[in-house]
Order: sequence, then structure tokens, then C-alpha cells
Amino acid sequence: MNKVVVITGATGVTGKAAAQAFAARGDSLVLLSRDPSHLDILTRDLALPTERIHAQAVDLTDASALRSAAEAASAKFGGLHILIHLVGGWTGGKPLVESAPADLDFMLDQHVRTTFNLFQAFVPHLTRAGWGRVLTVSSPVASRPSAKLGAYAAAKSAQEALFLTLADELKGTDVTANVIQVHSIDVGHKGKGTPPEEIVASMLYLCSDEAARINGARLPLY
Repeated sequence: MNKVVVITGATGVTGKAAAQAFAARGDSLVLLSRDPSHLDILTRDLALPTERIHAQAVDLTDASALRSAAEAASAKFGGLHILIHLVGGWTGGKPLVESAPADLDFMLDQHVRTTFNLFQAFVPHLTRAGWGRVLTVSSPVASRPSAKLGAYAAAKSAQEALFLTLADELKGTDVTANVIQVHSIDVGHKGKGTPPEEIVASMLYLCSDEAARINGARLPLY
């Protein structure tokens, strides 16, 4: 059975690659981004029939707006199955004692608050469907912090903690939650970092029936 796939950060490099791959295997898409103009471009490029795509501009830090987005998507498709959280962001380059408090606030909003809000808005729909997959792309600094990356490392660590908590809470439900870790995304295919295509290939596997036993994993792609 084809699935309904929710992708946040859909207009980013990895988001676009994921949207193309899941669309190609016959799934329907719910595309979320803060930029309506970029969403329009992506929707046009995918060229899917309207009954297979739902694009919505939404601020993931707005819990109420996100719940409304989840209800709208579920009403259109009759259910939701896969949630891929690709909203990120990075700030760093300074020691902790020189870092601005606003940098930590920004990182926590981008990685932690958005994840918490997404789980509350969308995971109940996955559990009601009786089958689901929840994924994000993180970094090994979440468990092995390095100098001058304190705010980013703290936020990614907290985000992974939310994912692993969710995974434990989902045991026995046929819904899983997993984390893919990369040092960086090799956008230009220059041999540094992980190419988007490899990340998406891992997503496709983790979102398959064959990966049903994988839950609460940190998959290293580096």
C-alpha cells in the first residue's frame, strides 16, 4: 500500500531529494516549509496530481498552526504514515564563554521545539493508522560534542533524546522512530560529507516493512 509522507524542510536539498524519491515509489506527499514561494516551485517541479500532494507554509515553532496543518493533511488523505523532519540550521564557531544566548535559543527552537511540536501534532495520526515511521537527520556531535559547537551540539543532543524517547514509547505499535547521523551533507558531490542520495536511500529502507524491527537507532552515515 502506498503511504502518505510528511516532509518538513521540504524545500531544502535533502527535502527535495526525499520528496522526489518517495513520489517516485508512488507515495503521496505532505510538504511543509516556511517559504511559500519555494514550496510552489517544488510542487510544480514534482508535477504530481493534486490528489497526491499537499503543500503548506507553516512555522514549526507554532504548535497551534502545526496541529492545524496535521489535521488538514489527514483530512485530505485519510491518514498519515511517515514523518521525516529535515528542518535544521547551524550556528557555532565560538567558545561557550563567547557565545551569544540568542544562539542557544535559536538552536533549541530549530531542533528541539520543532521536534516536540511535530511529535504532538503528527504522531497520533501515525499511531491511528497502525503503521508509521518517524525520521530525522542529526549529527554525531550530538553524542560527541566538539569545541566551538556547544549550542548546536546541545540542541542536537536534546533532539535525539526526544526521538529515542518516542521510540521507546512506540514499542509494540508498528510505528518506529530512528535517527540518521551525518557529519555534513555533500550538496555539491565533492567527496566531503554524505551525498543526499545516500541519506534518502537510508530513509527509503527505514520506511520499508523490512525495517520494522529497527527502532530507536542512530544510523551512522559517515
